[in-house]
Amino acid sequence: MRFWVILVSVWLNTILVSHGQEQIILEAMRHVRNAEPREWSEFPVKAEQKEFLLDFYAHANRSHHTVSLRQYDVKLDWAVMLNGKVIGPLATDEKDMVIYLDIPPGTLREGQNKLLIRCSEPVADDIRVGEIRIHPRPLATVLSDASLTLEIYDGSSDILMPSKISIVNQSRSLQSVSSGQSKHLAIRPGVVYTATGKASLSLPAGAYTVYAGRGSAYGIDSANVTLKAGDEIKKIFRINKEVSTTGWISSDTHIHTLTHSGHGDATLEERAITIAGEGIELPVMTDHNVHVDLTAAAKAMQVDKYFTAVVGNELTTKVGHFNIFRATALSPLPDQNVSNWTDVVSKIRDPDNAKAIILNHARDVHNNFRPFGPDRHLSSVGISLNDWPFPANAMEVMNSGSQQSNFMNLFNDWFGMLNHGIFLTPVGSSDSHDVSRYIVGQGRTYIESEQSDPGKIDLDAAIKNFTDGKVLVSCGLLTKILVNERYGPGDLGVSSNNLTVDVEVHGPAWVEAERVTLFMNGIKIREAKIKRSGRSGLLWKVRWEIPSPKHDIFLVAVAEGTGDANPYWTIAKPYQPASADWTPRFIGSTGAVWIDADNNKTRNAAVHYAKEIIRLSANNIYKTINLLTDYDMAVAMQVAGQLWKEGRDLNSHEMQEALAHAQEHVRNGFEKVINEIKLLKM
Repeated sequence: MRFWVILVSVWLNTILVSHGQEQIILEAMRHVRNAEPREWSEFPVKAEQKEFLLDFYAHANRSHHTVSLRQYDVKLDWAVMLNGKVIGPLATDEKDMVIYLDIPPGTLREGQNKLLIRCSEPVADDIRVGEIRIHPRPLATVLSDASLTLEIYDGSSDILMPSKISIVNQSRSLQSVSSGQSKHLAIRPGVVYTATGKASLSLPAGAYTVYAGRGSAYGIDSANVTLKAGDEIKKIFRINKEVSTTGWISSDTHIHTLTHSGHGDATLEERAITIAGEGIELPVMTDHNVHVDLTAAAKAMQVDKYFTAVVGNELTTKVGHFNIFRATALSPLPDQNVSNWTDVVSKIRDPDNAKAIILNHARDVHNNFRPFGPDRHLSSVGISLNDWPFPANAMEVMNSGSQQSNFMNLFNDWFGMLNHGIFLTPVGSSDSHDVSRYIVGQGRTYIESEQSDPGKIDLDAAIKNFTDGKVLVSCGLLTKILVNERYGPGDLGVSSNNLTVDVEVHGPAWVEAERVTLFMNGIKIREAKIKRSGRSGLLWKVRWEIPSPKHDIFLVAVAEGTGDANPYWTIAKPYQPASADWTPRFIGSTGAVWIDADNNKTRNAAVHYAKEIIRLSANNIYKTINLLTDYDMAVAMQVAGQLWKEGRDLNSHEMQEALAHAQEHVRNGFEKVINEIKLLKM
């Protein structure tokens, strides 16, 4: 029976090819894993194949043919080979998409052929490949069955605006397109950024859904289109700004180009288009160890009125990556050949020129160095284990191009640093090197500002507000906070008998928020579930009243929601995952609001009170524990950290006996530090 099925299949393929129609050589999707272990739990435990190999029947091609295929979750470089000849790579992009590759004349053989897709890298990459078709036409012809003209307008002003277009087929895969006029377009499979609000595209015949948007402050407009060969269809979209950002400017402080960083795929001109298309008003160019000015490219692409470009630099060293701004294209470059953070400080600190200095992706490993790795950093209390001076005044807590398996890891690191008296601005960024693989501005920082013209932002004022901590961090959601109806992020507020904390969570209609949490000194003190509303703008608001503490504190509100697997704003998986399980999250965090409970007009961190308690107790651990009664868990943690740093055994009989009679928050604080110290010895 199987013989007859194969015979009929070969006969049908012969008929199709002989009549110039496309030939389906594989309809299903196959799983391939090049190396162990399993990368993600969504894939089978046992790999089906280490490489993709498909035998199929075809006629020899005397002219250019095309192969189309669907791919998913491609992280590494996979070569596509036909009868031993490389015809191209899979697109290095984790999103679900359809790509097309040219088959040069003479590549196909008469009769049996072999299609091989393989990856020679030793790192595991789980992918799916399938829905493979041979088109007996040149690539340009396959992508030009029909034309689609698109115009995207601002819904309130009815003016054409830079935007992002996403096109998916009936399988919800991003559909490759082409364009004869691409000067003001940045095109990748299924994604088109337009600088002018217009795009003339060519596609294969088929049914598609087209989306138009402009970053996480805007809504999405969409349309279903069915194209037949020869069709010329025009569609108009109107998108509205659904999230109020009045008083704030949107910034991405970590942006790269292929032109100057040498990897990724975004040219300088494409980067200007994508920044405008995602609604970033203060982009900071941070190519590796080079100063890049985007201004000329922005003018050439006619998008300079939509943002004010900042010259920065990702100082890329063997002891971490640091984004520094602002500079000029002619500013001297800091020396990246440093071996410790003392050297970093000497290279980048300039007392006569205040700069923003950001520690990037502190939990990622580069050059076998992890800035906040357990061998050099006690996260819960912000203690450096090698006593290096901290060289930055800000740190990334959300890097959408380098996600964490647990998104709170970097937030907890930040809390520990604040409690240890190292006052850092929290940063959201994209670390994008690409047009569409990692979305520029997906992680972003909103900086407090009274300016309304994005093309003429006062950089000195913006950078000062940034370094003062007057920021909000966003990855889909925007969370705002106001204490006692007056104090926001970066402020030092006057205390009162009770503190009122107003929190608002904002987002476009296509984002859902599920929960908002209030942290005091990094400890969760309030939480509220957010009801699904389906509306846009203000998704949730709550007022909490908390007793005024007896010592200075900082307050931070963090909202989160499950990230939808939509095709127009896909959240990338972790770059260096700690687990095979991962759920994408929409995130919105406030900066820190400080409350001056002791009225000395100074931000006193938890470590300040911890050191005073240790001094007053004069090495009497029972007195130390007793004095912690009137302080919070963060101060108890700092006491534990300081005692451990001094060489005290936190597991000694005396210490444990004193803790046995301590209040719960004191015991919990010590236990958290003790448990983290245990990991240092593993």
